[in-house]
Amino acid sequence: MTGVTEDSDLATRPVGAAADPIDLLDRDPVDDDPDSPERVAWRRRTAIEMVVSGAIGLFTSFVLSIEAWRLALDPSATFSCDVSSVISCSTVALSPQAEVLGFPNAFLGIAFESVVIAISVAGIAGVRFPRWYMLGTQALYTVALVFAWWLFLQSYFVIKALCPWCLLITVTTTLVWAGLTRWNVRDGHLRLPGRAGPWARRFVATGTDWYVTAAVIVLFLAAILLKYGPTLLAA
Repeated sequence: MTGVTEDSDLATRPVGAAADPIDLLDRDPVDDDPDSPERVAWRRRTAIEMVVSGAIGLFTSFVLSIEAWRLALDPSATFSCDVSSVISCSTVALSPQAEVLGFPNAFLGIAFESVVIAISVAGIAGVRFPRWYMLGTQALYTVALVFAWWLFLQSYFVIKALCPWCLLITVTTTLVWAGLTRWNVRDGHLRLPGRAGPWARRFVATGTDWYVTAAVIVLFLAAILLKYGPTLLAA
């Protein structure tokens, strides 16, 4: 009688039989052990990247909070970033979009960034959170990403003025979200169906996702230059 051995989660094959090329495509292309030295080092690097981006975002949120407080005391106040009719923090801060929930949006930034920084610092220390916690954080920060890009589009198309601090928040939020998604995909918290799962882990493990993130940021900057160009610094 011919013995059998497990080949994958989907099927078994006779001992000594050649591996099915289709099965090989379904295999996880990266290490399966989340505690392997390579994976631990990778997770720590990702967490460091998130801490740096999150810290910049937190600092920016504090600056915007202070500006909102100054503007509440004196609606006619101007700021150092009021460079032109296009680059104007006060114009954006006085718009209804700056207080979507009835208070300055910067307060939300402080909350979002504090959560992700705490998780990232724990990740650097080697702490591993349960899947439900990481997915909850992913959902929370996806809301933050959508909100940041919505605010940018409002500034870009409706308010027609840009706040440099807000633009920085959009970039840092994008970077943190990319890092968190990278972490959740490779550690198996964020699972894609079928062959998309191994493909996504390979995509992340090889660092290819960084090209996508960089492309998004380049397009973001290009869109600003194409629409406003020389008027960015015009009075």
